[in-house]
Amino acid sequence: MTEIDGISSQILSVLERDGRISNIDLAVRVGLSPSACLRRVQELERSGVIKGYRAVIDRAATGTAFTIFVTVGLSGQLKKHAQSFEAVMAATPSVRECHNITGSVEYLLRVDVADLATYKDFHANVLGTLSQVSSITSHICLGSPKDERDLVMGRR
Repeated sequence: MTEIDGISSQILSVLERDGRISNIDLAVRVGLSPSACLRRVQELERSGVIKGYRAVIDRAATGTAFTIFVTVGLSGQLKKHAQSFEAVMAATPSVRECHNITGSVEYLLRVDVADLATYKDFHANVLGTLSQVSSITSHICLGSPKDERDLVMGRR
């Protein structure tokens, strides 16, 4: 396991906000030489601490700005129930996140769709067809005053 000291923690913090920052600018921000900074970043990548880099997409511009958080309860606690449910969620593009959670239900989903009619179709024709699903509760997102997935170069 890679040791995360203060400088590595700073590197990770900067990269979370701006994964496209140049190595030179990153080195300046964390107080390292460019070569030392690059070695640190490469070690964080090699060890799997940094899993990858991504673009932050404006969901409104893509027509999928309608977000619903969905809790899903399963009818059984067998591994096969969870695996088959997770496989369907992994194959469904509108399901942006699928979390196995504790509590009264087994899963929390983040679903991004164009509109309520599209979500109704997902609810009826995806979740509603799975025999292992025993409960579905939908929570329509009215706004996200804090969403760190949307941070880009320190802006929202």
